[in-house]
Amino acid sequence: METPRNLVDGADVAPYHRLPDSDDSRLSQLGYKQELSRSLSSLWADRRGCFRSTQSPSLRAIANFSVTFSIISILTGITTLYSQGLTFGGPVTMVYGWPIVGLMTFIVGLSLAEICSAYPTSGGLYYWSAKLCGNEWGPFASWITGW
Repeated sequence: METPRNLVDGADVAPYHRLPDSDDSRLSQLGYKQELSRSLSSLWADRRGCFRSTQSPSLRAIANFSVTFSIISILTGITTLYSQGLTFGGPVTMVYGWPIVGLMTFIVGLSLAEICSAYPTSGGLYYWSAKLCGNEWGPFASWITGW
């Protein structure tokens, strides 16, 4: 029985239902080789102010979350739009609008993460947002994704 194949932009790609044993084998199936280290590490300052790498997985997870949270700056993003939301939409917009739009944005992020993990490329989010929008809107979508 022949394995079903997918076609993306006219190119024959690996079957969608077969999972590789490791990242290296998946990259080699796609014609790439791993060039960068894919391990996450965290740096913590000790009492003397020297930075050292942590070995505890729970501390690494906390450090990675805290860096991510501070980069996206949720608090400053929400508080700067309070006056506009309350002026034009009222309390209903603030109570129901933020969670609904946040959930939709989260779903878009999950779908892009799934696409990028299935077909890894350099700059995955930029590449796939450009491919999914087509030739006309692709460059703009890629720029918005990176910005």
